[in-house]
Amino acid sequence: MTKSELVELIAEQQLDISKREAEVVISTIFSVIGDALASGEHVELRGFGSFTTKARQARIGRNPKSGEAVAVAAKAVPHFKPGKEMRERVDHAD
Repeated sequence: MTKSELVELIAEQQLDISKREAEVVISTIFSVIGDALASGEHVELRGFGSFTTKARQARIGRNPKSGEAVAVAAKAVPHFKPGKEMRERVDHAD
């Protein structure tokens, strides 16, 4: 599902919300989560999951085209851990 499909679905299910309003709400939620992660915070949405960042150490990588060794800098990457309700919902989706 894409962001625009999500906006459309919310606008269809919530008749008192326009597509534009749904888009603003979704964009704001994504922005707040992204800003929190960028500042090193932990975001937890009960029943859905939690967003954190994980530190990756610097390493020597390889250019797949040339095979040449390349230095890859240390970085923080976003990580999502689904909550128990989400895991059970997905597991029983069959």
